[in-house]
Amino acid sequence: MAAPRSIGSLTISFGLVAIPVKLYTATQSTAQISFNLLHKACGSRLRQQYVCQKDGQIVERDDMVKGYEFAKDQYVAFTPEEIKALDEVGTHSVEISEFVPIESVDPVYFDKTYYLAPDKGAAKPYTLLTEALKESKRCAMGRWASKGKAYIVMLRPVGDVLAMQQLRFASEVRPATEIDVAKADVKPGEMKLARQLIDQQQADLFDPGAYVDEVRGRIEAAIQKKVEGHEISISEGPAPSTGKVIDLMEALRASLEKTETARASATKLGPRKAPKRVEETTRPARKTSKR
Repeated sequence: MAAPRSIGSLTISFGLVAIPVKLYTATQSTAQISFNLLHKACGSRLRQQYVCQKDGQIVERDDMVKGYEFAKDQYVAFTPEEIKALDEVGTHSVEISEFVPIESVDPVYFDKTYYLAPDKGAAKPYTLLTEALKESKRCAMGRWASKGKAYIVMLRPVGDVLAMQQLRFASEVRPATEIDVAKADVKPGEMKLARQLIDQQQADLFDPGAYVDEVRGRIEAAIQKKVEGHEISISEGPAPSTGKVIDLMEALRASLEKTETARASATKLGPRKAPKRVEETTRPARKTSKR
């Protein structure tokens, strides 16, 4: 894996202390598996074209400009230079406005995450802020603007690194109270079994490495078979659950038994391999015409 590269720089204002930092993306998107549109007859890739709604003519990219629809079918056009100027309006600093308990920030507000590293000469104030946040068990809240958009940001320690979490504004998050949830009475016995099920499957820490993208793995395997000239057939998975519970107590007891059996098997046999979902039969590779 290539070493991370800084994508920019910022200054964190911590009281009268200024901390210059370098900005890194915290996540790396695995290239999304996408399928291209091909001409069914010859297998050649199709090209997308833009057509003017008024005169029906094909418009080339050099003749395109961006516009904003301020009323039905009425637009104001912006030149590339004007768009660039708007995008560049932003702040290169994060001014901390308050410190709040980390648990008080609902994850529903979380958006993109960045890592921050101290720039030249900033190691000491950077470390001071990081350690102070750890000791106080609080995170720092501030504002940041980038590419024509304002953000609320939360600074929190991840080990010895400061993470900058972009947050959504309250206007962007639908209140949970808008969702109509019917209340039901829960019997003590049902609660006891539910708690037993939770206790049986509890873990001290969340381990993201324990989860793998099985859907992506199946798609990649199917693509490879196709590339090698094999025919594939995807077996049907389990029937979808109807979500209808006939007997809640019985369902909870069955869940406990199933978990106990699975745990006993895992202890006996060790790590279990995922079942194969792709079956193949050999066939000649399809030839596509060269153009």
